[in-house]
Amino acid sequence: MMEKAIRTPLPSGGLGWTAIDQREIDAVTGLLKTPQKLFRYDEGEKRQCDLLERELCEKTGASHALFVASGTAALSCCLSAYEIGPGDEVIVPAYTYIATAAAVCDVGAVPVIAEIDYSLGLDPADVEKKLTPYTKAIIVVHMQGVPARLDAIRAVAVRHGLVLIEDCCQAIGATYHGDFCGVHSHAFAWSTNYYKVLTSGEGGVFFVRDDDAFQRGLYQSDSGMTMWKTSIESVLKVAPFSRSGVRGNEIAAAIMRVQLTKLDEILKKTRGLKKLLLSKLNAPAHYSMQYVDDPEGDCGFSVTFIANSREECKKMNAMLLEEGLALGSVYDTGFPDRHIYANWDSILNKNGATPLNYPWNDPAYKGDVSYSKDMCPQTLDILSRSLRFAINLNMTERNMLEVAEAINKVDAAM
Repeated sequence: MMEKAIRTPLPSGGLGWTAIDQREIDAVTGLLKTPQKLFRYDEGEKRQCDLLERELCEKTGASHALFVASGTAALSCCLSAYEIGPGDEVIVPAYTYIATAAAVCDVGAVPVIAEIDYSLGLDPADVEKKLTPYTKAIIVVHMQGVPARLDAIRAVAVRHGLVLIEDCCQAIGATYHGDFCGVHSHAFAWSTNYYKVLTSGEGGVFFVRDDDAFQRGLYQSDSGMTMWKTSIESVLKVAPFSRSGVRGNEIAAAIMRVQLTKLDEILKKTRGLKKLLLSKLNAPAHYSMQYVDDPEGDCGFSVTFIANSREECKKMNAMLLEEGLALGSVYDTGFPDRHIYANWDSILNKNGATPLNYPWNDPAYKGDVSYSKDMCPQTLDILSRSLRFAINLNMTERNMLEVAEAINKVDAAM
């Protein structure tokens, strides 16, 4: 019997959570030894959230950062920051976690779903087609750590005078033309949940460059913030409004401060492994690689092979499994992946929190958006032919060499 290409077991693991060590434990236990410092606000000294936000700005080059409860909350802050709400439409990609569309609904706006292309991010041409007189913003999502076609999408936003928000929840540390993704757009969001590049268990970060927009994001995150932090009232130019309650917490911030110091180390590992794997692949015959607009800015933890047809995808997947490499297509009709628009039942059915089904039935909304499970055929076609390999921090160069060997062997045999 011929030896399998995968001879070394592929280790399980992840990204941020796999990097947790005594430093995070010490940060949390140290905070718990002074429980009087567990509250997020204090007029007399900087708390963990305050320190984290300063360090995030220093790291990314952003003007403002606010630590909140989740990536979804951070996206809601991005939208509220630019007064996006009832009557507005926001373009979102057909391939992103449902939270991207949910954040749009959260502020009272209507999500409009656009196709992806071979970048697995927004297709700039379809974004143009989906624009209406009610379009206020575009949310571009950098899926799986890979920068989207940012130049082309930014050109669309500038041409039509739209707010551009970057959902970097899956792409902490990704860069574009040398700068952190997000810093040259109106606002951007990170998620720091368990699965992300950096983790605090749960959490998110709202980044923005405009002072007034930041103040609106503050109110979106915490309606009572000025009661606890009265000194901020002296610099506020925006009238307070009451919205949500998603402020970050001190324990998560303490964890995240340690994690942030590990970002370069984490990405050096993943980027190095991905580059090695890609360098060992032969010219493909039965697949193409995901298009990456800025390879140097890719976080490096995801490698996607796009087969020439669904049939070849299934055959390739089965043959790789025989070589000891289990991948599976990105779009599996048997699994309701909420990263794919066709499984966003609450959005497609226009289900609101009440029988009035806002935001779609809001009198302020004059548009007529329609949804269906097959409304983005290009997206479903690409995802149904996509096989993804996820790189984690426990993997080694030997693992990459064997994965490349398996891909080359199967492609040649097909």
